[in-house]
Amino acid sequence: MEFSSGRGRLKQARLAGDRRDLYPHSLQFYLEPPTENISLVEFESFAIDRLKLLKVVENLGVSYVRSSDSYKTKLEFELRKLKFPYKALAEDDYEARRKDHISHFILRLAYCQSEDLRRWFLQQEMDLLRYRFNQVTDNLRQKFLEHVNLSFEAVGLADAVDLFRARRVFIKDGFAYVPFKEIDVIVLNNYRTKLSKALALTARSLPSIQSDERLQPLLNHLSHSYIGPDYSMQKNTGKISLEQIDTLSVKSFPLCMRQLHKALRDNHHLRHGGRMQYGLFLKGIGLTLEQALEFWKKEFIRGKVDADKFDKGYAYSIRHSYGKEGRRTDYTPYSCMKIIMSNPPSQGDYHGCPFRHSDPELLKQKLQSYKIPPSGIAQILELVKGMHYQLACQKYFELTHDVDNLGFSLNHPNQYFTESQRLLSGGRELKKELSNSGNSQQKSNSQESMNSNSAPTSSNTTADAELEGLEAYFTED
Repeated sequence: MEFSSGRGRLKQARLAGDRRDLYPHSLQFYLEPPTENISLVEFESFAIDRLKLLKVVENLGVSYVRSSDSYKTKLEFELRKLKFPYKALAEDDYEARRKDHISHFILRLAYCQSEDLRRWFLQQEMDLLRYRFNQVTDNLRQKFLEHVNLSFEAVGLADAVDLFRARRVFIKDGFAYVPFKEIDVIVLNNYRTKLSKALALTARSLPSIQSDERLQPLLNHLSHSYIGPDYSMQKNTGKISLEQIDTLSVKSFPLCMRQLHKALRDNHHLRHGGRMQYGLFLKGIGLTLEQALEFWKKEFIRGKVDADKFDKGYAYSIRHSYGKEGRRTDYTPYSCMKIIMSNPPSQGDYHGCPFRHSDPELLKQKLQSYKIPPSGIAQILELVKGMHYQLACQKYFELTHDVDNLGFSLNHPNQYFTESQRLLSGGRELKKELSNSGNSQQKSNSQESMNSNSAPTSSNTTADAELEGLEAYFTED
């Protein structure tokens, strides 16, 4: 595939006045893939921005009623900020429509690679189209329906099954006559069918794409995506003592790290996947190399590893993770998406994401042991059922810290720790303090824009490749 600048051709298109022919509507079903050439930089930039947008769609869809003003206002703000179409604008909307078109197909390539990825992508794209369709005028809706060859007067019963169940259509001669105000259901069902089929067909074409050494690393990384702080350099390095870790694991560790810490204390050992995930997390919260060596050695020699074996084997791997051995690479802690999407735990392992990799009943028991209230457990399990694993972790944060409406999107275990420490140290007001204060100050319900949302960069891809070298040093169980 050729990815070079196509700006010359597009400039000619603008001068020729055919922009509206290329994208006559701000809405589309993405039936035709883009044919122009683009640079790899633009390829990655478009993909990252759309991924940010879909993460916002997911977060808002769980946090707000989709028809509410708050949902619409926040989603429009993100569409504007990321320069995607948010209403049926004038012809000056061309660049936004082009970006919308190309970015959809890039993420379709990245998210067709597994059933979980396809399901997530389909749901967010459906929610995005629902919002956009309901924002345009009746006249523009009618034009869009004509453009995609959909009739709102009489449709097949299969397309209107949801409305039929709710008795919101008129049935005659095998056709469903749909009121115009209900047409969004028909549009979304039609879009779901087309996109589901397109994702399946794209998945079959993956072998030809995987042979492209430029594209495949980018596409793989998009589905494990994260941008934001990498937590390799911490201002509090050396300020956390080893004696504090047990207390911090209860108060400020995300469930995945709390699980690993408990397993280490109970068994005096972790297999290599757990050591990598937990060791880099501890490095990210501020443990120095010397502290890390002391921490792991003290615990391991309480088990079946003697001091000499630790010094000859495990100590080297710890120094390697701090960039003091091998390639001298300063390895960074794992993001949520990396933990969720790669290296699932097997029997005897304790790494991974408890919300993604634990049996729901075992997860329920664990949450009960941590004194999470039944209503909170039900909310978490419902999010897990919907495959909103990071949002389930965010709900766990809210319940264990007694706060509502965090105002940030949780994407990294070290972000969880940082936000917890900020809150517990007074950086954020606790809900109980607010309710007991008796003053008239109200807690803000505004949310920050999702600057920390997951998305990849080229440097992340390099770091992942280098991390493979580190894994070799952790293979001894």
